[in-house]
Amino acid sequence: MFDKLRARLENAKTQLDEQETSHAAPVGTVQPSVQTPPSASESVAPAEPVVPPMAATTPTAPSSPKPPMSPEARMAASTEATTINSAPSNPTVAQPPQPAMSTTTTPGELTPVKGATLHTVKFADIWFTPENIAYVRDVTTSFALRPIETGDLEDFKRALEQAFQGISSYAVQFGGDTYRVERVKTSDGIQYNCRKMPTECPEIETLGFAPAVVKHMVGLSRAAGLLLFAGPTGQGKTTTVSALMKRYLSTDGGFLYTIEDPPEMPLRGLYRARNGGLGLCKQTPVENDQWGAGLRSALRSKPRYILVGEIRTPETASQCLVAATSGHLVLSTIHASGVEDALNSMIKYAASTGLDNSLVSDLLARGILGVVHQRLEGTTQLKLIYQYAFANPNPNSADQMRMTIRDGNINLATFMEQQHTKMDRGLPLFRD
Repeated sequence: MFDKLRARLENAKTQLDEQETSHAAPVGTVQPSVQTPPSASESVAPAEPVVPPMAATTPTAPSSPKPPMSPEARMAASTEATTINSAPSNPTVAQPPQPAMSTTTTPGELTPVKGATLHTVKFADIWFTPENIAYVRDVTTSFALRPIETGDLEDFKRALEQAFQGISSYAVQFGGDTYRVERVKTSDGIQYNCRKMPTECPEIETLGFAPAVVKHMVGLSRAAGLLLFAGPTGQGKTTTVSALMKRYLSTDGGFLYTIEDPPEMPLRGLYRARNGGLGLCKQTPVENDQWGAGLRSALRSKPRYILVGEIRTPETASQCLVAATSGHLVLSTIHASGVEDALNSMIKYAASTGLDNSLVSDLLARGILGVVHQRLEGTTQLKLIYQYAFANPNPNSADQMRMTIRDGNINLATFMEQQHTKMDRGLPLFRD
């Protein structure tokens, strides 16, 4: 059997040698010489540049005959030749070294935040995904998340599911905390985005405002009008509004009616006012996103103060202006990029109800008490960044902010800079 195989291989090699000889360069073509390695005693003369084998286009001349190989060696050589001939004809280009993969590319590789219960872990927001993984913010970065593991996560998930009654925004009481929940239907299933609310409302002095600004805002407790807080989501607007309302109730007493979706800060209950009277707060959730109906109900309840969780519909904006110009002190929040943007948004919202722009501008000018735009910066230590514009609490006095709003061309940059300078120097903003 091996003799036959040897004969076939030798026959095939002879045919290949004949083919290579017949395909040699035509007559007149100089054949490339075969370089013989010099011996150790010979001097090496400079050689002409040799084209690398991968770039050569002329076949190499057949080599001198070699001693016969064993059948096994011939089989191995045949296999190696087949492997080489099947490789791509294009040379491989060397690639630069690639950076190592991050060791934290998957949630499973991150060290989770751990605690006995959710109540014992400090966080503001928690996201419960359809995959039954909970995440909180990574306090070492500005935006990244980190898994959280506690002993009551499964119970929390059940509480979220059981509290849902068909409305995507709702509140849940769990483990001694109140959560504001937004239930979202994603392509992977139901996700719960939850905000853990503080167990008590903070004092206005602890939020990061300058003492002069706090003094002015607290001094508006006996005024009537609209005090608006603007900024992005999650920047402490509701906390500021609630802290101010708590101070008003503790100072002058009175009845506070809130319209929220859902109620966030723990404001409800009785307050012993410094003037010897009482303050009372009733927090009411918005039903079926009917903010306008909630405001109309509030006006019929004869409150001294009205807290509107957020102005996000035309009817809410128009009803806030009505309340602010009818003897109530109204505090609310709005999403806006600055003080001027907040005022323009109020006009656009209210005008969308069919009111004339000039009428809306006049209502806003008569009712506005001020606008504060705020945002938070930092990771572990949050810093409050804010700007403001306050109108004269006396609506009958001449006021640049009110006149600018009536004109419809709201440009308050210089006015705001002047007020900031006065505040920094401890000067009163208004003469009367």
